[in-house]
Amino acid sequence: MNAERDLTRLLAGMRPELAPGRYVFTTVAGPAVPAGVAPVVTVAEREGLTLVVRQEEADAAALAYDYAAGWITLRIHSALDAVGLTAAVAGALAGAGLSCNVVAGFHHDHLFVEHARAQEALAVLERLAKEGAALGVTPREAKGVTPPQS
Repeated sequence: MNAERDLTRLLAGMRPELAPGRYVFTTVAGPAVPAGVAPVVTVAEREGLTLVVRQEEADAAALAYDYAAGWITLRIHSALDAVGLTAAVAGALAGAGLSCNVVAGFHHDHLFVEHARAQEALAVLERLAKEGAALGVTPREAKGVTPPQS
């Protein structure tokens, strides 16, 4: 599947994309998703089923929530065993005072950030991608360790 593992290439190629709409985190008892609700994320927890859904769907189904998020997808196929992408992204956002809830899909990483600051988060990630592209070296080379030649 050619998933990317190199942190510099992941950062340089992540192409963050903000989905339209507002997304909320809610929870329901039991394993069933309520009728009329199409979650973009589900997480089964001992306390209940967490759903990330469009705010309109949560409102229509009378589901309680207290956090509205913007949904940013990193448009690079990151390997599930890649090291450092989540830390780099979360660190950059934290440096700007932005919270971030990360969900890894098979193909992409998805970030849920405060909706009111989603455009700001997108700009932070776009700057991080430019910095990754400008770096132009592998993380090992950046630390002064030259990888073995094959």
